[in-house]
Amino acid sequence: MDTVTIVLILAALVAASIIIIVTIQMRERAKIERARRIAAQEDQYNRASRLLNEIPGQYLTADLKLLMIKRMEEACRDLNSLNASLPTRQWLETTQQLKSQILENTDQRAPVKIDSPEKSNYVKELLQSLFKMIEGMHKAGRLDNAAAKKNLKYVLFLIHKTHADLHVFQARDFVRQNQIRKAIHAYHLASTELGKSKDHPLAMKAVKSFRTRIKELEAMSTDGDKASDSQESQSKLDKEWDTFLHDDEWKKKADYDE
Repeated sequence: MDTVTIVLILAALVAASIIIIVTIQMRERAKIERARRIAAQEDQYNRASRLLNEIPGQYLTADLKLLMIKRMEEACRDLNSLNASLPTRQWLETTQQLKSQILENTDQRAPVKIDSPEKSNYVKELLQSLFKMIEGMHKAGRLDNAAAKKNLKYVLFLIHKTHADLHVFQARDFVRQNQIRKAIHAYHLASTELGKSKDHPLAMKAVKSFRTRIKELEAMSTDGDKASDSQESQSKLDKEWDTFLHDDEWKKKADYDE
């Protein structure tokens, strides 16, 4: 065997070794990328499911629920295409059943009283996560500009409303304790929070209502004879505030256009 032949054989062995190493590396990278994609989609599914189950019922409109359902469905389909060893078919079936309930308006979720700063901050964090989810769906082309803009605007309004809810709860408690000045201050804080969503008609309607209540409390603090009328007004405001997100009459008054 001459030198040239030996060199060619060695070159072939080196080339074959390089091809094998590259092939193994490519397969390993593909395996890692697949695992990464599976983990990402599983996280997306779990996040959307958590938001749907943990955001208080009073904040969830049908549109927001369907957005989270859409993200869960997409995650399940992506996981199926990746042949993930997860119960994705069961997840998808459960998600689609829930979607039917939402479309039929039979999915009822209990409201949660925002009665502490901790609860207010937790709900705010959930809504901020929902805001980021919608942004991500828009950037990925899963949501058109109009739908993204409408829902982002509404979720931002809800983020401000969580703190307003806390201040309203505190104001009511102060009124019951006859601490009128503190109640007035709490309503001012609620008005300031919703003032951050000044481009949202429901927010502005609520701000006007708070200002009316503040004037009534100011009069109450200087005239005890007006206490009965003020309590009646408070009862009406309480009822409106607790239901106004889903009250058609409030929406008509605010010329709300979804």
